[in-house]
Amino acid sequence: MTFEGVFKTIKVSKDRIGSIVGKNGQVKTEIESKCKVYLDVDGETGDVSIKARDKDSLIQSGIFKASEIILAISKGFAPQRAFRLLSDECLLQLIDLREFSGKSLNSLDRIKSRLIGQNGKFRKNLEDFSGSDISIYGHFAGFIGTFDENSLALNAILMICKGSSHKSVYHMLEEHKRKKKLERLELWEKSG
Repeated sequence: MTFEGVFKTIKVSKDRIGSIVGKNGQVKTEIESKCKVYLDVDGETGDVSIKARDKDSLIQSGIFKASEIILAISKGFAPQRAFRLLSDECLLQLIDLREFSGKSLNSLDRIKSRLIGQNGKFRKNLEDFSGSDISIYGHFAGFIGTFDENSLALNAILMICKGSSHKSVYHMLEEHKRKKKLERLELWEKSG
């Protein structure tokens, strides 16, 4: 029996419904199990309704976690990456790339191409540097990671969106990595 009166509905593009349901309903079942919610997926309208199983799923923020996971999958993340959101340390952040491209589809495509890079190289390198999982889908760039991981990825993405070269972004990432290494070294020296 569902806990009446508490639910949330998320509109999902029809091409991502299959990813939310998963093969033989495995992803849907996993979300329901881990978040202690019930999902009702309407493949015709793209509506995904989330209902709490009981008061515990409200207290443990099951509806919130489930809605974040569904939103992440709807914005291009693989379900396994979206499940990082079950951790209280990780959060989802989205940027609408139209803020930088305006109404020009060519400009949007150019920005997305630069963010992904040749054969996905830039996106992969940015994930390795930042620790964030990154998705470029539709007119959105999304990040799943800790606050610090997402902040670093966001800075890099914003630099690219504003026209910086990949070389400049890599330089910023290397500088950040060097500073973090120095901070860890100083902490180690103070504790030793």
